[in-house]
Amino acid sequence: MDNLNDKHILITGGTGSFGKAFTRKVLECFPHIRRLVIFSRDELKQYEMAQHFSTDRYPGIRYFIGDVRDPDRVCRAMEGIDYVIHAAALKQVSAAEYNPFECIKTNVIGAQNVIEAALDSSVERVIALSTDKAAAPINLYGATKLCSDKLFVSANNIRGHRDLRFSVVRYGNVMGSRGSVIPFFLDRRKTGVLPITDRQMTRFNITLTEGVDMVFWALTNTMGGEIFVPKIPSYRITDLATAIGPECEQRVMGIRPGEKIHEEMITDSDSFNTVDRGKYYAILPQSGMYSIEKYCEDVGAVRIKPGSSFNSGANPNFLTIDQLRSLIATHCLTSSFL
Repeated sequence: MDNLNDKHILITGGTGSFGKAFTRKVLECFPHIRRLVIFSRDELKQYEMAQHFSTDRYPGIRYFIGDVRDPDRVCRAMEGIDYVIHAAALKQVSAAEYNPFECIKTNVIGAQNVIEAALDSSVERVIALSTDKAAAPINLYGATKLCSDKLFVSANNIRGHRDLRFSVVRYGNVMGSRGSVIPFFLDRRKTGVLPITDRQMTRFNITLTEGVDMVFWALTNTMGGEIFVPKIPSYRITDLATAIGPECEQRVMGIRPGEKIHEEMITDSDSFNTVDRGKYYAILPQSGMYSIEKYCEDVGAVRIKPGSSFNSGANPNFLTIDQLRSLIATHCLTSSFL
């Protein structure tokens, strides 16, 4: 990890689960960071976050109210910034289906506002957070994130000769994040019934710590234009329910609009442009921005098998019930600040 003590960092959506975890990691490792700007639109969440990360204790932290939909405010927030972590998004699938253009305004137009502000400033690196739902999307949220991914990847074509690199990190369900299934099950287990959508359903799993570490890795290792994908395990929704509420009834409610039985992070079509970088895969731009052979030579990567995919249902690495229970105890039950 590069030394960030002399850097100026902006995180959009900074009061969300990822933003708080990223902030904690930065301040633990680099307490003398020059400036860490928490950009979000909710003043109450900023106030609550400031109780944990105060400007008195951490002189470099700043709380900046704004919305990525507002291009002028994004430009103002990006003045003097070196690194941008773009985590702001509307991500609830059902809400996006019901309010489609609101989701587009934040996830697509907001992404473009971040890109244009970075191009007009002194920013060196932009890392955008994505989701497995952006691979072969069937819901509006996934479609907006796919569009966002395309915008950030293609932004490398118009950066000129500056050392400005845009890249994307794509991962699955973040364990314990707000609005996700684990907090929902933990809350509902007292009723004795855990509603599940389909007994065959699987999901990718990543902890907040792993997600934060991936962003740090991308900041240091990106060449620009990659969509990075972590090699993470899957779980079965029935195993998750058993891990959380072994005595609970698992009541099948039926799949909801916009949901898949299994998620993908690399489709078979992506495979022709995907390389293995060790802990992570990198999906390279289809535009021919790179010679894949030259990219592999430069970073020590190897091409993956053409026609292969990374699917949560076909993943060779599944978490057991005991492993899920241990991870929940470590990353969800003991964390009071998500």
